[in-house]
Amino acid sequence: MPRRTLSSSSSEKKPATSALGRRQRRSAEIRERLFRAALSLFAEKGFAETTVEDITNAADVGKGTFFNHFPSKDHILLAFGEMQLGKLEAAIELARQTNASMTDFLRGLGVRMTQEPARNPALIRVLLQAYLSTTPVRAAMLDLQKRVHALHTQMMQLGQDRGEIRKDLPAAELAHVFRQTIFGTLLIWSLYGDSTLQARIESAFEVVWTGLAPRQDSATRSQISSLGPGE
Repeated sequence: MPRRTLSSSSSEKKPATSALGRRQRRSAEIRERLFRAALSLFAEKGFAETTVEDITNAADVGKGTFFNHFPSKDHILLAFGEMQLGKLEAAIELARQTNASMTDFLRGLGVRMTQEPARNPALIRVLLQAYLSTTPVRAAMLDLQKRVHALHTQMMQLGQDRGEIRKDLPAAELAHVFRQTIFGTLLIWSLYGDSTLQARIESAFEVVWTGLAPRQDSATRSQISSLGPGE
């Protein structure tokens, strides 16, 4: 019997590896199609009124396929939250690697986080409803918010370390204020559903930044007050 060589063994594995890669890509494409179709329907019809069958029909896949990717339609909302979390993680990592000022970074963050598909008032209302619901996914959504707060805390700590954000309050407390401001802005905007989202975010940020900006510490203030005129 001829002895197998390493090269022949490697070449025999390539078709299987290639087929696995195609299956994974195909699975990812179907999941993305279901995800986008569901978000579109949630915004159009409402979350409660949208059925799994509606989603699979819109995505042009069999109903059983849906459950290969999501345990329930509620988990679409969780996937949306994970997507937003990924955006935030990427933004903070970029901030760590660059020398962009925290003012510019935080001002741009609101716009970045509300890019499509998040720039849809009906979808934002659906997402807020999920936090207020009693469905099993609510616990996961609340856990997601804890992770968001942890990232916002890292963001504030980074600004404090750079001397660009006040240090007299804990980073976690500043993170709460920042998150609540953005969350509240989204809530109010979602009630109107007009084209003012970016303007609202920028206005809210300008007000928040006056509270985030560095303060003179007590030693500096004492030193200034002790100087006489002309000194």
